[in-house]
Amino acid sequence: MPDIRFTQNRELSWLRFNERVLLEATDETVPLLERLKFIAIFTSNLDEFFMIRVGSLFDLSHLKEHSVDKKSGWTPAEQLTHIYEAVRVLYARRQEIYCEVERQLRVHGICRLNYAELEQNEIKFVKQYFKTSIAPILSPQIVDPHHPFPHLQNKTLHIGAWLKYKNRSVFAVIPVPAALPEVIFLPGSETRYILTADVILEHVGQIFHYDTILEKVVFCVTRNADINADDEAFDFDSDDDFRGKMKKLLRQRQRLAPVRLELSNQISQAFLAYLEEHLPVSSEQVYVTDAPLKMGYAFALPARLNDTKRQALTDPAFTPGIPHGVRLDKPMIPQVQAHDILLSYPFEGMDAFLHLIRESANDPDVISIKITIYRLARKAKLVEYLCAAADNGKDVTVFIELRARFDEQNNIDWSERLEDAGCTVIYGVENYKVHSKLCLITRRSQENVEYITQVGTGNYNEKTALQYTDLSLITANPGIGRDANRFFQNLAMGNITETYEHLLAAPTSLKPELIRQIDREIAKRGQGRIMLKLNAITDIDLIEKLKQASCAGVRVRMIVRGICCILPGVPDKTENIEVISIVGRFLEHSRVYCFGQGLDERMFIASADFMTRNTEKRVEVACPIYDTAVREKIHYIMDTCWADNVKARALQTDGSYIRRPVHEIPVDSQQLLLAHAQEVEEVAPVQEAKETFWSKLRRRFHSS
Repeated sequence: MPDIRFTQNRELSWLRFNERVLLEATDETVPLLERLKFIAIFTSNLDEFFMIRVGSLFDLSHLKEHSVDKKSGWTPAEQLTHIYEAVRVLYARRQEIYCEVERQLRVHGICRLNYAELEQNEIKFVKQYFKTSIAPILSPQIVDPHHPFPHLQNKTLHIGAWLKYKNRSVFAVIPVPAALPEVIFLPGSETRYILTADVILEHVGQIFHYDTILEKVVFCVTRNADINADDEAFDFDSDDDFRGKMKKLLRQRQRLAPVRLELSNQISQAFLAYLEEHLPVSSEQVYVTDAPLKMGYAFALPARLNDTKRQALTDPAFTPGIPHGVRLDKPMIPQVQAHDILLSYPFEGMDAFLHLIRESANDPDVISIKITIYRLARKAKLVEYLCAAADNGKDVTVFIELRARFDEQNNIDWSERLEDAGCTVIYGVENYKVHSKLCLITRRSQENVEYITQVGTGNYNEKTALQYTDLSLITANPGIGRDANRFFQNLAMGNITETYEHLLAAPTSLKPELIRQIDREIAKRGQGRIMLKLNAITDIDLIEKLKQASCAGVRVRMIVRGICCILPGVPDKTENIEVISIVGRFLEHSRVYCFGQGLDERMFIASADFMTRNTEKRVEVACPIYDTAVREKIHYIMDTCWADNVKARALQTDGSYIRRPVHEIPVDSQQLLLAHAQEVEEVAPVQEAKETFWSKLRRRFHSS
């Protein structure tokens, strides 16, 4: 039995992260519509959690031989029980917070109404809208011996009704068509709206006008979506290409087992028992909430407001800055050849990288562009520039991962567009997702070839680059370029076993080198230093090694946004480990590894978290940072994040999180980095405060 005194279950750790997302909606300093968005993000996060993590455990719980979670000692069934209990508490908290935010929004004329609250002119408008735009596209169905219980689509809202039909009780269902908007905005100067599902619910008696309506409810079924293209359980023709295989898989995903049932209101035991039997789900999997089951509409509300109200209720707009020493009005290639460039999203924009790709597409000396793609925006300039490069005769090779969960269809569409333009498109590697973020530009020079390499911590997604904090290094370092060239050659041949001189690549060299670096700090005992920035840590081997480092006296500081399966401060185990999590306006996404201090420090940025799926099951890349200016910039970012005492929460020995004390001046790292990148006048006093914290932090962290 493994020692679980200093570890915790990953699923409960993730739920605590999502709770921190929800609690941002209680922060009075956050504008009201942003608080509503945090509730919406919490909701969509929970949807994905049930589809993937609960779905996976649901499958495992039905196997004869149960695997036991090494971090908690629980079987899959036991994990599910703990999850269902924890989620029920979160539903109650969500409803409470949602009601409070809605109450405050009404003060500003932004009102989600139920049908009883509508004014006479609004009732007339809604009735007409139902008659002309909703009723004609509804597909109501009664379930009886001639009409079997229908398949209910994943995450589709349905109206369920319990009817008295020919002297017996029957079930009737109306799927809410995807073509309809989530909400209907009402006429008038204020932003008043009603959920479309609530409108259909109100008209159930009109739809089934021959029957007596006994009960009615809005409900939603969440299905297991944890399937992959390599699963032998899914039967595909052997001559299907991988893209065709993925298209079939996406269709099959809609028909997997239910893992959750959400109801808009309480229903009778008989009605509930009927749904539980026919889906089927257990009572543990049923959740009742007054808050909307879908909240995508929250992101559309700001566009309905005038400028004054929008500025008062949303975060201030910002324009990403330009990195120091970079000129977007000058050619990028000579700038990269002169010195390494580090982009820090979203505080600095992706424009420098996009300019580089566009310039390379038209540069007669550029021979080829190779890139790994995991997720792209719906509209992507990057694809336009890659296609232009192919049109100009460049050798453009794109390794696009069609198995990027919930982006499969988008990536399928982009792969077809790239192929049509003449790019060579390769669909990753069998049994391993290609999750690395690497781009290589190869140029002719007078004597030989030159390389420009870009390596990042986040996707080439121009939309999320404005929402996620990530790092993107652009370098002309010849050694890194040679490694990148060999990496792409190997990837094209399906070889993922080679090691490289500079780059660390999973699944072969990344984890062993991380362990070597930790061992190197362990050898220094009390002089050892490790600082990490990650999205998650679950890899039991790395957790054990960090525990050993703590026991040896190494000071370990970790900024872990989400899942953290190692518990800090456990006596004789992890007492030299500190962990904070930052949840704020932007999603913390960058991965940075720092081992040692001063001239002896080894620093890397990477696409990989400390998760087994990253270190053993995916193709990942970590890149060493050699340039002095870039290293200082990363130190600045890391130290600013560690100094955060506004959005940061400290992980405790029991797995809970608490606010960090504000000793002098509040430090919000994201706002500080944003202000610094934009170089606004107001940054001076804030910068001075930050420097005070930074200097104290460095003295404390680097002192012996």
